[in-house]
Amino acid sequence: MPVEIADTTTSPSSTPSEAPVSDPISELSGYFFEDLEIGMSAAYARTIGPADLVMFAGISGDTNPMHLNEEYAAATMFKGTIAHGFLCSSFISTVIGTRLPGPGCVYVGQTLKFKAPVRPGDTVTARAVITELDPGRSRAKLRTTCTVGDTVVIDGEADVLVPQRAVAAE
Repeated sequence: MPVEIADTTTSPSSTPSEAPVSDPISELSGYFFEDLEIGMSAAYARTIGPADLVMFAGISGDTNPMHLNEEYAAATMFKGTIAHGFLCSSFISTVIGTRLPGPGCVYVGQTLKFKAPVRPGDTVTARAVITELDPGRSRAKLRTTCTVGDTVVIDGEADVLVPQRAVAAE
């Protein structure tokens, strides 16, 4: 299964935290709250294959024939199988948990609007862009989207709790 990974984390003045090798927690951390800036972004892309649909159905229990049975799905409005919406939206979690803000952050909330179907063979690109920072609560809001080519297939917003450097040093 081909996998394409795109990392477009951008910031004019910030880089992920660098910590001494002797501090394993900081070494594994992503950005600290103090490093974040509005407009920073990151992305992850993956091509959806038929095996992904079967594995996600097995893990989630969602065996809707829309995702697994081509004959059934061909007779629907989609004219063929489509990927699970939550499989595709899980790539947003990949961006947030591994890239921006990255390891150490905690998901607090996520809104999702499913706008178009994703088919086996499509490459889904999940993007997150920081839109708000709340220093008093150490929280960041991110606009989240998943696209296939130029088509937005999922749109939403995430709220995450981001570790502060001072707290991590204690």
